Amino acid sequence: MPSENAFSLFPHSPGVIRRTFLILPTIGEATERKLWREGLLDWDCFLRSRSVSGISSRRKERLDVGLHQASVFLERGEVAYFTRLLPSREHWRFLEEAGEDVAYLDIETDGLGPKAVVTMVGVHRPSGSITLVRDIDLSDESLSASLQGCKMLVTFNGASFDLPMIEREFPFSMPRVPHFDLRHGCARIGLTGGLKSVERQVGILRARELEYMTGEEAVYLWHLWKRKGNENALKLLKRYNLEDTKNLVPIAGMVYRQLRERTLDAGAMV
Repeated sequence: MPSENAFSLFPHSPGVIRRTFLILPTIGEATERKLWREGLLDWDCFLRSRSVSGISSRRKERLDVGLHQASVFLERGEVAYFTRLLPSREHWRFLEEAGEDVAYLDIETDGLGPKAVVTMVGVHRPSGSITLVRDIDLSDESLSASLQGCKMLVTFNGASFDLPMIEREFPFSMPRVPHFDLRHGCARIGLTGGLKSVERQVGILRARELEYMTGEEAVYLWHLWKRKGNENALKLLKRYNLEDTKNLVPIAGMVYRQLRERTLDAGAMV
């Protein structure tokens, strides 16, 4: 798979979030598609239009106010405003707008049961990567610092696993920003299975020593480090975690493009 940069996907095209009308009350997906078909391709088009078919003038005024507010919050970078307005399955629409303020996150744990704890948190950003390790430098403060300025989180299965685990152990350390869970995004375009399976399906290759490493082996490496102080085990586990986060970048770019094309529904709107 060719290298991709998910931080600047469509430099000459308005982001999908600025074409999103789902943030408005009573506007669903069918109405949103109808607006696009009628040539109201983004917020500016809607605001410039004096009337809209099927929408009363009074309702249009209220929707205009909502879009003006959305524009102000977006320009300020206050993305938390949108997390309560947009369905979580549509948070992918923020990827392009977030640009270089995206954080790709993955955790490791000491087991898979209900008593498992977070052992490592990896955060990959355009400015660099950091791996925070339990009992060394992983804390509420360090985790918050690693995500400072973040306007979007990207994970794989983070909604069900990573984020609840972090919230349980490090409450209030995660920013209130849109979250693009690639597990669900991948499924929408026909890519099924776990992260390693998706990587193989799209042609991402890992280093030989990491290629067939599993989550169970990651747990073993952690216990090898904790019980015997094996530094090579810790180094390998950190490399494994780093690969997890870095490989989310091209996958996010690919999934975003396909969801974008399907959502906008016509080449003339791209």
